[in-house]
Order: sequence, then structure tokens, then C-alpha cells
Amino acid sequence: MRCPYCGFDDSKVIDSRPTEDKIRRRRECVKCGGRFTTYEAFEVPLLMVEKRSGGFEPFDKQKLIKGIFTAIKKRPVNKSQVEEIANYVENYCADHLRTTIKSAEIGNIVLDRLREIDPISYIRFASVYKDFTDIASFVAAISEFENKKSPETGSPGVSEE
Repeated sequence: MRCPYCGFDDSKVIDSRPTEDKIRRRRECVKCGGRFTTYEAFEVPLLMVEKRSGGFEPFDKQKLIKGIFTAIKKRPVNKSQVEEIANYVENYCADHLRTTIKSAEIGNIVLDRLREIDPISYIRFASVYKDFTDIASFVAAISEFENKKSPETGSPGVSEE
């Protein structure tokens, strides 16, 4: 880090603290002893979503949250659970150093999370995500949900897709 007083290229960090999405560092120039503050921000790579049509668009966390909220309307699912699902999708991509993800993969991740939280929300989200066109599609989704229950507890299980 270049000293703003003398222009020397070396400084030492005296204090470091996290602040709103940034890290604040107090530095001291090793040449002139001048002290100054720097802020480091986390750079998140742009995540692109590959749509069914083959096109790409930037990942929009708010769009995902809005879609999930549509599925959970009047259901016992709270805002923090919805945000946790959206954060999970984002963190999953960051943890695996991914810059693209297929919309189908996002849908499957959301379905896996909703399966754990609320079966009705799961079916609602699946009906839009999988583009149900008839009653047989709903019956198939419900059967799939029932088949993925854990045998020992009768509660929904988590699939590793």
C-alpha cells in the first residue's frame, strides 16, 4: 500500500476491523511513520444464470427471493428461512468457484430446501419451476415428495443433487 504522505510502497497494519461489507485497516508507513486508513471490500465474481432457452442473465438474488415468497404465501415459512435459501444458492456457487449456474440447478437447490421446511411450499414452487400443465403433474410431484421421505422418521429427507 502506497503511503499518501511520502509515496513509499511499504506499510504495516496496526489495526484491522470488519465494518459493513468491508475491512477497515489502520496502517503506518515504515519510512515516514505517517498513519492512514484503508478499506478493503470483498469482490464477488459476477454469477451468471444459464436459462432454459440457452441465454444467460446475471444472478438476481431478489428475483429468487420473490419467487420463493410466491410459493410460501400464507404458509408457516418466515423471511429468514427464505433469505437463508437464497444465501445458500449464492454461497454454494462461491464455495465451488462457479461463475455460471443453470436455472434448473437453482430450482433443484430451492426445492431441496423447501422440502425440508414445508411440503405445500415445495409443491407450489415445483408447480411453477417445473411448469405443471395438468393434474397428473401435481400428482407426480406429490408422489416424488412422498418417495423422498426418510423411512425411519417419515419426515422429508435431503437429496444430494
